[in-house]
Amino acid sequence: MNSASRLLKIGDSLPLILPPKSGGYWIDPPLDRHVETSPTSSSPSFGLETYDIMERDSEAKIYQEFFRHRYHHSFTAVDPSLGPLVLSVCLEEEENRLRVILRMNECSLHATFSVFLFQNFPTAVELAKMLSGSVSVSSFEVVSYLKAPELITAFDEHRVSQNFKFGVLYQKEGQLTEEDILSNSEESEEFKHFLSILGQTVKLRGFTGFRGGLDVSHGQTGSEAVFTSFHGREIMFHVSTKLPFTDGDTQQLQRKRHIGNDIVAVVYQEGRTPFLCDVISSHFLHCFIAVRRVKRENGSDGGDGGAFQVSITAREDVPPFGPPLPNPPIFTEGSVFREFLLTKLINAEISCYRAERFSKLELRTRSSLLEALRSELSSRSQYMMGNSAPPTSTVAPPPEGGGGFIENFKDSESEAGHCSPQEDM
Repeated sequence: MNSASRLLKIGDSLPLILPPKSGGYWIDPPLDRHVETSPTSSSPSFGLETYDIMERDSEAKIYQEFFRHRYHHSFTAVDPSLGPLVLSVCLEEEENRLRVILRMNECSLHATFSVFLFQNFPTAVELAKMLSGSVSVSSFEVVSYLKAPELITAFDEHRVSQNFKFGVLYQKEGQLTEEDILSNSEESEEFKHFLSILGQTVKLRGFTGFRGGLDVSHGQTGSEAVFTSFHGREIMFHVSTKLPFTDGDTQQLQRKRHIGNDIVAVVYQEGRTPFLCDVISSHFLHCFIAVRRVKRENGSDGGDGGAFQVSITAREDVPPFGPPLPNPPIFTEGSVFREFLLTKLINAEISCYRAERFSKLELRTRSSLLEALRSELSSRSQYMMGNSAPPTSTVAPPPEGGGGFIENFKDSESEAGHCSPQEDM
């Protein structure tokens, strides 16, 4: 009997998710807490206000809030050990303090200092060294370019996005392989109901919201998708059954090209077959949220929206994220379940960015953007003062639809020929 048959034979006693033999993933609830789930009551009553959405960068908007619309100065320098530096200083006269931001390759440092700390008004070098003792430059250049605040804001907020895209996989009874799961094209009424909880099915042609990389002009990525707005954020779902199906392609690369480049995916299960953490081969997918409809002891499907069991898995270097699963991990109220699930998806992606693969990409991208910003501010300022020829812009505009650093990385890698469409999955 092969491994797939053995799993199917004992499937009734298995949880929603099973780890790979090689490890490398954590699962919530942990396997040692798994019991047969026959919910007799609703999940604990969590107020919706407890479902807090994580911030990608809690200090990204400090410049926008405290500097951009006040009189302030910015400075640039190249430190022999730290690389490019961009310093912003604002005098808050009513509070008798200086507010300072120092942007470096690895991070930005922010602080306020009472003006009474200084016998004389401090120099840019002194302020930079107060924020970081590693600063060794002897002077900064003053930024005189009139559009500097716009460029600085764009850099500070380059990690902030109100747009998210998530994969949705449909796993039927007995399906254990990537090929089986990606080959599903027919949607059951149960699966359609679940999609209606996630969002609204929209026509892609002419769609004007966040498209999540889907084609809204020529129908090359299907005719429909699931979309929703959630607490000021736009979410596009890459639903496997709505992406184009290719006859004769066992890998269904048209579908995998989108879902394999997402960071988080929902797995909706019909039946009792568990999802294996590493069944979808992808460099980018770091977290899966498995959902299965369950019956209560009285035989009903629960109240509004049915009863749903939830389990989470992520690669081991992804930090845990909220909101916490109830115990047992069962939801019987549709509105509460939707609030929990969408919040969990957003927080999952934000937490995944802290994994080693993405944090390295982010550091590389940040360093590149900071050097481009410093160079642009310096050359534009020199030109304004008549010291140089007109500069060529080095700061690229943000990509259409947002998407953050990870999209910029994929675009730059593809343009450089570093990866093919299959390799970046």
